[in-house]
Amino acid sequence: MKKFMAKTTAFAMAAAMLLAGCGGNSAPQGDGEQASGDIPVIGISQYGQHASLDNCREGFLLGLEESGLVEGVDYRIDYQNAGFDDTIATQIAQNFSSNNVALMCGIATNSATACYAAAEDKNIPVIFTAITDPVKAKLDSGNITGTSDKLPIEAQLQLIRKMQPEAKTIGILYTTSEPNSVSAVEEYQAKGADYGFTIEALGVMQQAEVIQAADTLISKKVDCFTNLTDNTVVGVLPSILEKTNDAGIPVYGSEIEQVKIGCIASAGIEYVALGKQTGAMAAKILRGEATAEEMPYETVTEYEIYFNSSVMSDLGVSAELDENAVDVAGE
Repeated sequence: MKKFMAKTTAFAMAAAMLLAGCGGNSAPQGDGEQASGDIPVIGISQYGQHASLDNCREGFLLGLEESGLVEGVDYRIDYQNAGFDDTIATQIAQNFSSNNVALMCGIATNSATACYAAAEDKNIPVIFTAITDPVKAKLDSGNITGTSDKLPIEAQLQLIRKMQPEAKTIGILYTTSEPNSVSAVEEYQAKGADYGFTIEALGVMQQAEVIQAADTLISKKVDCFTNLTDNTVVGVLPSILEKTNDAGIPVYGSEIEQVKIGCIASAGIEYVALGKQTGAMAAKILRGEATAEEMPYETVTEYEIYFNSSVMSDLGVSAELDENAVDVAGE
């Protein structure tokens, strides 16, 4: 009996340590500061680590700062990273709720959904960023608001047509359980024919399936890939690019960071700016100027054309792009 109790206690302690440490750069949890009315805590749940989501977080903190709030005086940050694991995202959100944070910020759909579910009973405000379709994700009503990174899909189709005038088929990899990706694929399929394209979309359920799916699209001889803001796929984008480069197939990114690491070009938004917009909204909530429920979510409509001249040269692609297009080769 003593051995059993010892093992049970050890297991419980290990589980508690795992939950407390799953985010890495987090503030101490369960210290009672928020409950005692001291500095308000903002719980940031980031679904995983890649450049786009990191930029959202950086911009969010800048948005708070540029709104005149001072960290350590007006708010405290508890940052947690779920490592693209839905179970951990849920645990993070529940922990925020049990610690009575003043505000939850969910970066990407899965984290935002988990935060909203955990915050609902206590009516803790939730703000999200990097969500393509808040309506499809069912995050468009209640004590929640934020910013949408809806892809400029028509601009992307125009860009692909300009760079590859003879292209006929665009390949897309996406996660079937991610509402953002499903919504984007549907729009590509609806609009692709207007630009002379057939869309070859292939869904995956988990990251381990992505590389094999990429091989399948390559074998179908698609003329190019266009990438979404799909966290499962973006997490292994460098490995996808190795495959497509060997096959001589261009991959179009969905934002600047993807072009920096080897995509050929993108009509995309800038994620630090998206995060700043979200931070400014959060500042209004913390100041009591508005509730999350009173503020409709905002969609970024401005985009830039980014291209990587080194990748263009390697793949033998040439095109006359707009004079405002930004070359990120070497960055």
